[in-house]
Amino acid sequence: MTLWNGSFPFYPSSNACFPFDTSWAIIISIFLSLLATFIIILPGIRGRARLFWFLRVVMGLFVGAVVLTIQFTRDWETGWVTANTSYKSFSHALVNADIGLHIGLAGVNVTLVGNPVNQVNETINYNEHFAWSFDADYDHSYGEGLEKGLPSPILYVAEKFTTQSPCSVHRQYRISGHYASLTLWMAFCTWLISILLFSMPILLYGGYMLLLTATLMLFSLLFFFTARNTPKCPIQFGPASLKTDYGGSFWLTLTTGLLCLLLGLGVIILNSMQPEKLKFVFNLDEGKGEEEAWDKSYTSAEPSSSAQDVLMVPLGELCEVTATQL
Repeated sequence: MTLWNGSFPFYPSSNACFPFDTSWAIIISIFLSLLATFIIILPGIRGRARLFWFLRVVMGLFVGAVVLTIQFTRDWETGWVTANTSYKSFSHALVNADIGLHIGLAGVNVTLVGNPVNQVNETINYNEHFAWSFDADYDHSYGEGLEKGLPSPILYVAEKFTTQSPCSVHRQYRISGHYASLTLWMAFCTWLISILLFSMPILLYGGYMLLLTATLMLFSLLFFFTARNTPKCPIQFGPASLKTDYGGSFWLTLTTGLLCLLLGLGVIILNSMQPEKLKFVFNLDEGKGEEEAWDKSYTSAEPSSSAQDVLMVPLGELCEVTATQL
């Protein structure tokens, strides 16, 4: 029989978890592997087609990787504050720590890092995730944090996003994140279609699909923008206040969406005004030139029609000559 029946009465140590979702690390690894494969076969492409082919591969993989990765990132909205705050409930001990709030499409991350890390005989380095996706229960995750005895600053920040909080931001963030995620999945599908159309090649409709991809990405930003601009409760730690702003994922989505918009418009404009230059970029003129050269060489190798006329003898005359000789 051990003390406390082999269990700890309080939360034993900091939650050892990654500060990001490992899903996006897997996605980036897959796309980097694809890029490495294309670089290996790059020397096998001849002439000027090599540069344009490589640029198309890089741009296509970049857009696809971004659209998939930002689904799982947790820095659409971020904020940090450094404050002296209480560490545990029912304790007067104060710690100096950096408190961070990171909001994604599927939940929030609350971080607590001590300055220094080791204070009050503990290692203060926490990173807790509270999900609000449609298959998750945010209030249940918050209740588990209470049972584990998480530090007070983490519980204080997480409580602002519960369904029972007077701030009333849980529903807005949850619905906005859901619709933003849905439009991004649609953007990924249109990106795949554009890749297929460009490879067939049906360049004009590929440009239309790029425009649709850009539109869907910009709409996902609009959905998140509606949640970001709702009235928020202040998050105070004494005189210090935790304020958030748009994070890296938001700006990366905006940049990629504008890039797709410019590329789609460029393809459509070149197709209508200067289609030869568009074929030059997609290396279609080289293939046509090689086919014409092959047809020309094949035609020159065949005998001329006049020579064929001289050699051809009507079947009736041949029969008459044979009958005379008999």
